[in-house]
Amino acid sequence: MNIEQIYTGCLAQGAYYIESNGEVAIIDPLREIDPYIKRATTDNATIKYIFETHFHADFVSGHVSLSKATGAPIVFGPNANTGFDALIAEDLQEFKVGNVTIVVLHTPGHTMESTTYLLRDENGKDHAIFSGDTLFLGDVGRPDLAQKAGEITEKDLAGFLFDSLRNKIMPLADDVIVYPAHGAGSACGKNMMKETVDTLGNQKKMNYALRADMTKEEFIKEVTDGLAPPPKYFPLNVKMNKEGYDDIAVVQERGTRPLSPEELEVVANETNAIVLDVRHQNEYVEEHIPRSIFIGLNGSFAPWVGALIADVKQPIVLVVPDGLEKEAITRLSRVGFDNTIGYLKGGIEAWKAAGKEVDSLRSISAQEAKKEIAEKNAPVFDVRKVGEYQSEHLVDVTSTPLSMLNNHLAEFPKEETFYIHCAGGYRSVIAASILKSRGIHNLVDIAGGFAAMRKADMNITKYVCPSTL
Repeated sequence: MNIEQIYTGCLAQGAYYIESNGEVAIIDPLREIDPYIKRATTDNATIKYIFETHFHADFVSGHVSLSKATGAPIVFGPNANTGFDALIAEDLQEFKVGNVTIVVLHTPGHTMESTTYLLRDENGKDHAIFSGDTLFLGDVGRPDLAQKAGEITEKDLAGFLFDSLRNKIMPLADDVIVYPAHGAGSACGKNMMKETVDTLGNQKKMNYALRADMTKEEFIKEVTDGLAPPPKYFPLNVKMNKEGYDDIAVVQERGTRPLSPEELEVVANETNAIVLDVRHQNEYVEEHIPRSIFIGLNGSFAPWVGALIADVKQPIVLVVPDGLEKEAITRLSRVGFDNTIGYLKGGIEAWKAAGKEVDSLRSISAQEAKKEIAEKNAPVFDVRKVGEYQSEHLVDVTSTPLSMLNNHLAEFPKEETFYIHCAGGYRSVIAASILKSRGIHNLVDIAGGFAAMRKADMNITKYVCPSTL
């Protein structure tokens, strides 16, 4: 038996390749399926089943394409309703893969079809669980993504999740290995660990949601408390995962259309396409196409595209480093953004050579910012997450999280110069590009973000826990 976790850091997502005696099961595959097929070929093995733990909201799974390419059936747990052929398994149904057995454990709560797959080894011993978004390391899946108005609430789902954990997962032996669908950085939970594999015994000791003495009421309160609004693209990804989608090869062919500067202008105007600049933030700061949006490939690219552009059908044209066109299109497609319609051939240099206008962003060091802000008594805006801001922030600074930036537009001064920062410089440039695209140009980026500001000894206030006396 061989188990391989295929972890994609950009999405904080784990897919799984399980091989035994020439047969393979794939769990929660990514959209680009060639690696799974090539691996099975190398192992002289056949992909027998494709298991989905639930209808994913934060990425588009490769289940439909992989089934089409291999003939392997797609398996969902109870309550799943798909727009394509799939095997809807019963609770406790068993599937043989070579010499091992995969058992369906229906674990509703994150969603109603959520399923954990229990792997038993050649001797019939419980070896591992592939817990999807039911159980993370240090956390559990958020219960607010599958609620339906008037039918089921997030508290209802949290109650189902409590029962699932205690009736299906916690009774398993401590040495069972936990392989979750996501790790730290995913929007599907609140406080996940950075590790991606653990034992169930350790999770029982340190995961707040698995406390043995926890009541259902306590669980519901803790799990639902402090949930940020889910990204707007989540329901659109669920729809694609339920109903199907274009093959990634079609998406890549459509997106890798080279455009001259003149063609880009025509295409963008005719389709209302967003010009998405995916270069490094330092390159964008120096020069960029006016009103283009920056979201760099070197950061959490796909999740930020999903959170900020939101509509997966939005036409996109790319400004991308030479040779990375296909990678950018692939990473967009992972979160359902299939409508890339071309890229700027020759990049920003070709744009300038054609005599087209370029814009830039003023970005200064933390030391310079410290001096200027003091002299001008200028406003500063913090675009980090709320939790980061609450932990520590500059004195008298406004919290305007990047994920909710559009809700704060009225707070930014119209004429007075203001300063923005994040933790390290990536998110603040994204925020600046969005503000500039909306005609707000009186801003200055603080390069290096909060880390640089701390070194510059700027006036920082830290969160102090209220006294319990």
